[in-house]
Amino acid sequence: MKLENVRILSIAHEDAPTTLTSEQIETRLEPTMSRLGITAGIIRKLTGVEARKVWREDFPPSEGATAAAEKALDAAGIDRSKVGVIVNTSVCRDPVEPATATVVHGNLGLSRTCLNFDVSNACLAFINGMQTVSNMIESGFVDYGIVVNSENTRHALEKTIERLLSPLTTWQVFRDNFATLTLGCGAAAMVLGRSNGEPGEHRFLGGVTMAATQYSRLCLGTAESMVTNTKKLFHHGLEVAVGTWEKAKDALGWTSSDLDHFILHQVGKAHTETFARLLGLDLAKIFRLYPQHGNIGPASVPIVLSKLYEAGKLKPGDRIALMGIGSGINCSMAEIVW
Repeated sequence: MKLENVRILSIAHEDAPTTLTSEQIETRLEPTMSRLGITAGIIRKLTGVEARKVWREDFPPSEGATAAAEKALDAAGIDRSKVGVIVNTSVCRDPVEPATATVVHGNLGLSRTCLNFDVSNACLAFINGMQTVSNMIESGFVDYGIVVNSENTRHALEKTIERLLSPLTTWQVFRDNFATLTLGCGAAAMVLGRSNGEPGEHRFLGGVTMAATQYSRLCLGTAESMVTNTKKLFHHGLEVAVGTWEKAKDALGWTSSDLDHFILHQVGKAHTETFARLLGLDLAKIFRLYPQHGNIGPASVPIVLSKLYEAGKLKPGDRIALMGIGSGINCSMAEIVW
C-alpha cells in the first residue's frame, strides 16, 4: 500500500509516572526464584529491560489516550470539529464494550459525525491504525484523523507476580509467564491529514505487511496474563520479518543505508539486536526504548517517534522506517519522510 496524499501533523506521547525496576520485581519473586534456582538479575540479563514506567492498576487506558491526544491536537493546530475519525489501537481497554475510542471521543469533545472505533492487532495495531486512517484520507472520506494508543499493563503484571508466587509454580510456568514481567505502560497519539503539497510536510508513504497466522497461538493474552512461547515466537517472528523486509525493499525502494531511523516495536535486547543483524540494520540508527520503558506493545513505535521528535533528532527529509512484529503472527513495515 503506497500513499500519495497523507501527512503527519503531529505526534505526542504520555509517559506513565512511576518507575518500577526489574530488581524490584525480582525482589517480590525471590521465594519462587530461589526455590527454582533462578539467579537474580535474569530479567535484565535476558531482555535488557532494567525498568519500566507504570500507571496505577486502576488507571483507565482511555485517560492516557486522551492526554496524549490533547497534546497532539494542540500541536496540530486544527479545529477538532474537522476531525473525521478517531481510532484507538490499544491492547488494553477500559471495559470490553463499548470501544475505548468512544470514551476518548467523548473526552475530546469531537463532533457527532466523527467516526470512532477500536482496531486490535497486538503490537502492530498503531501502524494498522495509521494505515486505516490514511486510507480514509487518501480516498477523500475524511480530511483529518487521530490514532491513539494507551497501554496499562499493571494489572496483568500484578496478577502474574501473584500467580508465580504460588508454591506450585514450576520452571515451565515461570518461563511461559516471563515475557509479562517485561511489560510497561505508556500512551501516544498522532494526527494525520491530507497533504497540501507544501515544503516541509511530514509525509506518510504507506507500507507493506505479511502474515504467518499458522503461529497465532504462540502468545495468548488476557487482562490478567500473557502466556508466551518465547522461543518459537522469536524464531518465527523473525522469519516473517525477513520476508517483509524483502517486500519493503521492492515496494518502497528501501536499502538499509538510505534510511535514517529504524523505529522498531521493541520487545527487548535479543529481539532488537537479532532483528538488526538479520536485516543488516545499523544499530546506531535504532533508538532503544526498552531499557527504561520495557515492552509497551503497540505504543512503543509512536512513543519512540515522539521522543525522537522531542529530542530534536528528526531532520527535514529524514527517511524513517516503522517496523513491527505482532503476535498472530503479523509483520508491518512503513515509511515516513520527515
